[in-house]
Amino acid sequence: MALALYRKYRPARFADVVGQEHVTEPLGTALAAGRINHAYLFSGPRGCGKTSSARILARSLNCDRGPTPDPCGTCPSCIALAPEGPGSIDVVELDAASHGGVDDARELRDRAFYAPAESRYRVFIVDEAHMVTTQGFNALLKIVEEPPEHLVFVFATTEPDKVLPTIRSRTHHYPFRLIPPGTLRALLERICTEEGVVVAPAVYPLVIRAGGGSARDSLSVLDQLLAGAGEEGVTYERAVALLGVTDVGLIDDLVDGLAAGDHAAVYEAVDRLVEAGHDPRRFAADLLQRLRDLTLLQAVPEAASQGLVEAADDELARMVEQAAKLGPATLSRYGEIVHDGLTEMRGATAPRLLLELLCARMLLPAASTTDVGLLERLERMERRMAIASGESSPAPGDAASAEEPPAPGRRRFVRPAAAAAGGGAGPEAPGRAAPTGKPAGRSPERTEHDRAPAAASTAEGAAEPDHGRQLPRSASPAADGARPGMPAPAASRSGAPGAALDAATVRRVWPEVLTATKQRKMRTHALLVTATVRAVVDDTLVLDAGTAALARLLSEQSNLEIIAEALHAVLGVRWRVRCEFGDGEPVAPAPAQVRNPPPRRPNRPEPVRGEEFRRPPADDVPPPFEPPAEEPPPDDEEAMMAEAAAEPPGEPVSRRDPEEAAIELLSSELGARAIDPR
Repeated sequence: MALALYRKYRPARFADVVGQEHVTEPLGTALAAGRINHAYLFSGPRGCGKTSSARILARSLNCDRGPTPDPCGTCPSCIALAPEGPGSIDVVELDAASHGGVDDARELRDRAFYAPAESRYRVFIVDEAHMVTTQGFNALLKIVEEPPEHLVFVFATTEPDKVLPTIRSRTHHYPFRLIPPGTLRALLERICTEEGVVVAPAVYPLVIRAGGGSARDSLSVLDQLLAGAGEEGVTYERAVALLGVTDVGLIDDLVDGLAAGDHAAVYEAVDRLVEAGHDPRRFAADLLQRLRDLTLLQAVPEAASQGLVEAADDELARMVEQAAKLGPATLSRYGEIVHDGLTEMRGATAPRLLLELLCARMLLPAASTTDVGLLERLERMERRMAIASGESSPAPGDAASAEEPPAPGRRRFVRPAAAAAGGGAGPEAPGRAAPTGKPAGRSPERTEHDRAPAAASTAEGAAEPDHGRQLPRSASPAADGARPGMPAPAASRSGAPGAALDAATVRRVWPEVLTATKQRKMRTHALLVTATVRAVVDDTLVLDAGTAALARLLSEQSNLEIIAEALHAVLGVRWRVRCEFGDGEPVAPAPAQVRNPPPRRPNRPEPVRGEEFRRPPADDVPPPFEPPAEEPPPDDEEAMMAEAAAEPPGEPVSRRDPEEAAIELLSSELGARAIDPR
């Protein structure tokens, strides 16, 4: 019968324990200095070296050279306590999982008082110490607190919190940890070399993942693979089929389909997964591991060289390409969906259905309303804008639109050569200031003629009109073919500043337009931040609003003026602005709200101090007050609006409460402040 690898390669010295240097080095120093405690507590995950370290400690204490951190291995005690040795009568190993009662503890306590038969110390190793009952710990409490000079207790447990606090406080606690993947891979490669078996490099990550950081579990998995290896050694295909892990090709196909938004490729990968007999739950766990690797590769490009990601070279190359296609917000959202899906798959009767629903959630960004989903949409918009900028970028040989360099934060837009040669755009008039990178705020002294559109240029290619010169009041903005309050179209289609601008160009500078709008009016900026650029038709910018209500608000004349001014400040164009929603029909602006002026409180004279109750003369008594008859209410809402507009500021007498009017008149006659009876 072949000896298992985890028994054959069990460490015999502290130097052979891998991945636990934080425990073995202090123990070795204490043994070399002779500072030996009467009780130790070794805690940590399963298969990380707790029981082996306890046996090494007993071997080091009873060595003829001891106590020493390096047993000689030749004395009778070292030979008896070797990993393949018969054992010693002075070293008792007790499994508390089956001997944790009070009777077993009492028996162990009675045996503890006997002196060692042939060794220096008697060592009691209590494995799975958390399984000892409270009564059993209480029976051992006195002997653990004050043991004989020749007695040493070693408690090994995976759950130190379940050990009785009074016992735990009387021990030296050494916590063991899981072995890092790099250290564990070096151990596996060394064992395979000693065994003389060829193992494919892609098999080691599968073994390490199956072992979960435990040396014993990893060696058990490797032992199973070595037992079924053929003449060619342990291949990747054999390991995948034997361990039941997901094929990397299926994960690659699924991730590529998610990155490309190909629904057919994603569901085809799920179908091939089920047809191959793989477990959907295991596939979801492997997919979550892949998403974790992609996140690390995107955040840390040197993750593979630093040991953060364990994979073969060809697989790493594919993962780098996949990380470049997906943004961090997308990967984060995918990870959250898969993680939640793994919780839902526990005990599910239809795991394939749940896996397909997970894929549907990942393929539908609109299903997520969290900040991560919004960030993912922003990343997709940025990628589209980057692609659009690469396609519609101006040619390097085109003529520049201005002689001076652009201001900081301002982009230079190149005019087409044909438009520049046509002479349609002449030099600007002296009264017009050149646009700068920082848009100027609205001046309170600005007249309506400043906001009116400029007159169209003549056919002979005259220069643009002087926008700084005020037009006469009789001039009508509609004579230029523009709506009131809207900027006029450019002088000519060939030489206008916006002739070479399209929707993609406006989208690239849209953040600058939003900034210019914010500097002018915050309300317009708040409404415009959710709108998108739909198209540029001639000299009109068409915006797509998210909702019909938002489109109506943006279609207000004041908001359209602010947007047109921001476009002129950033792009130097005089465009109209139109807001649409849904099928592209223009939306009428919201009706203006007529607000009645706030009621004006009556002016009541301050009373003279000390004369509040002085009666007026009899001749000055006013006649009885007769309230005026109330006018009938208007028939419709338009009449009410007209009446409200025609009334002077202040509250009309016809709508005043008669009781309040009487109180006001009486107060003015008496010269004292009347008290409201209500």
